[in-house]
Amino acid sequence: MATTPGNPQLELEAAIGFNGRVPSGLKVHPDHQLIYPLGCTVILKRITDGKQEFLRGHTNNVTSISVSKSGSYIASGQITSWGFKATIFIWNYSQRSVHAELQFHKVKVESLAFSPNDKYLVSLGGQDDDSIVVWDIETKQAICWSPASSRTAGPCLVVNYSNTNDNIFVSAGSGIIRVWELDNRKIRFTDCKIGQLQRNVKCVEISKDDQFLFCGTTTGDILKINLRTGLLSDIGPVKAKHNFGVVALKVLESGDLLVGSGSGVLSLCSKTNFKNLKRIQLEKEVTSITVKDTEQQFFVGTEAGCVFHISFNDFEAELIYTSHCGPVKDVVIPFGTSELFATCSDDDIRLWRTDKPKELLRISVPKATCNALDFMLDGHSLISAWSNGTIRVNGPESGPPTIVINDAHKMGVTAIAGTRDCKRIVSGGGDGEVRVWELLPHGYRLVENMKKHKATISSIKIKSNDKECVSVGVEGVCIIWDLERFVSLQVIIANTMFRAVCYHPEEHLIITSGTDKKVTYWDVYNGSVIRNLEGSLSGPINAMHITKDGRHFVTGGDDKVVTVWTFIEGMVTHVGTGHGGSITSLKISSDKRILVSTSADGGILLWKFPHPHSS
Repeated sequence: MATTPGNPQLELEAAIGFNGRVPSGLKVHPDHQLIYPLGCTVILKRITDGKQEFLRGHTNNVTSISVSKSGSYIASGQITSWGFKATIFIWNYSQRSVHAELQFHKVKVESLAFSPNDKYLVSLGGQDDDSIVVWDIETKQAICWSPASSRTAGPCLVVNYSNTNDNIFVSAGSGIIRVWELDNRKIRFTDCKIGQLQRNVKCVEISKDDQFLFCGTTTGDILKINLRTGLLSDIGPVKAKHNFGVVALKVLESGDLLVGSGSGVLSLCSKTNFKNLKRIQLEKEVTSITVKDTEQQFFVGTEAGCVFHISFNDFEAELIYTSHCGPVKDVVIPFGTSELFATCSDDDIRLWRTDKPKELLRISVPKATCNALDFMLDGHSLISAWSNGTIRVNGPESGPPTIVINDAHKMGVTAIAGTRDCKRIVSGGGDGEVRVWELLPHGYRLVENMKKHKATISSIKIKSNDKECVSVGVEGVCIIWDLERFVSLQVIIANTMFRAVCYHPEEHLIITSGTDKKVTYWDVYNGSVIRNLEGSLSGPINAMHITKDGRHFVTGGDDKVVTVWTFIEGMVTHVGTGHGGSITSLKISSDKRILVSTSADGGILLWKFPHPHSS
């Protein structure tokens, strides 16, 4: 089984991705590290050189994160399945180890905050839990808990701690703002009084001197509340509200505020009247603002998976980190190298370096999704399949398309592969058709249209001599095609929705995977089953790739586990856990140095392949 306990873990070398949907999910550590979640991994990325470290232990997506004022601790909370408790980890920063593993909240941990002297951690459960818990960091025990909201109010969304007092914290959400006081292992709250105003609060900040509480609202204004009395002191801006709500706040030492809006506008607002002193337009919703301790510069995270570095002097944004924010559909690595790879997502293709994971090139096609990719063997062309029915041939260095095949398939192009002689493309579509295209010096021509599938083509692989190919469809049909006579040589029918197929390098058999959770070996010549492996404990196997020497292959699917297998024995040698979404694709470099896996949450993980040399 893929998840047998005791299997060695794959070594994670790098991660590309930033979950910009986690509120305040980007933190800066006093030790000059950016800290943020990606799937079920917490990433520590050194600001100076981009070196990454990983905190791993969560079993599902990290939904909240907090860093203690001293930097000694990091706290992270996750989401889990209905009926189960969501785990909170308190990490010892200096040792990069687990200090405490805490469980109380059902389903989701919504928000976390440390007390100023690292004495307590306060946690807030999601709407299915709606409770607030205060934890003693030293004893690792819950001191007390309370419902977070009243029955008449909506869910609580955020907690934040006082800057000077270990016994005072605040919570806010839909129609509710509360100041809490811890007294002798009990907590009591005071509801803030904001008159007739009806506000839903998305973010909360407390002034450095603990005099005022600032609440960003979905209506685009900011409430300023006296922390001691709980009375509304001010509200603004009156005329120019922040479009699509205030979703991120940060109070500076001066008292001025950095304000992030749902429209992507970042503003520096005056502490006296909330007037905009400076503003800049960023990409999509601003979800995180974190300031370095010197307050000379700060970092901003957006819903689009981007991180910006901004200096207070010029207030200009430098894009330092990009990632996919939608599901990554496919990944390909050029033959003969492990230095580059390409991925595709909602409306773009991105080219990355592996030694320093950084975006080198982006190819965008608005209002279309790239479903599949392949590098031509000579490395001169990147071919791609798009949901709008087009096939594009791009030069990976310059980016502009050299050939665009419009209306290649009526219901979108869903699978693609290039021949080894780099002269032909075989494509599959949502219409169930397999088509062969010839690339000409200044264009293309349709060579043949092969019809036998009745549903969407999931995957296509071409034999090394370019004379045969195999295609699999979601209707449970696998077909071996003759690419010279354009007829089917073998039709295999199975009780599954095929997701992936690979030729063994000796090409006398193929392996498939799909919704039946099995990896199946098939004889190419007679279509008989050679072996069935139980490949997953839960969910379909969506992706599969085999090494050039045929000794090992890898699988990944809805169980979010990357699994490395021996081909002959059919045994699991290593597993990799770290993805927070279903694994959508994976590839092993031809030199067997790296393994790249992608997932539905936009994550890209680079693993050290554990079998680099033939034995």
